[in-house]
Amino acid sequence: MDDLAQRKLLSALCHGAIFFSSLIVSIGIPIVILLITNDPIVRENAKESINFHINLYLYAIIFGILTLVVIGIPLLIILAIVSVLMPIVAIVHCATNTDKPYRYPFIFRIV
Repeated sequence: MDDLAQRKLLSALCHGAIFFSSLIVSIGIPIVILLITNDPIVRENAKESINFHINLYLYAIIFGILTLVVIGIPLLIILAIVSVLMPIVAIVHCATNTDKPYRYPFIFRIV
């Protein structure tokens, strides 16, 4: 497998890991890819995916607490939609633009 195909596959796998499960597996895949690869673009995509997962977890906790005030329910619905759409956009970006990592908008970058 050449470097370009491997870069596409690993980058897409980082962002698509959220569709495998919602807990440990989804964040574990980008962490493993971050640790085993030397490609800087794949590493940046893995970091961005980890940051996106962390942000989703934090927002879910906050919005879950806000369900006590009723405003959290629409926010949780929006979060669910965003958690499906944004990784799809990231996968398409990684497949079409292999020389630039994808950056999720409006997230805090912790890693």
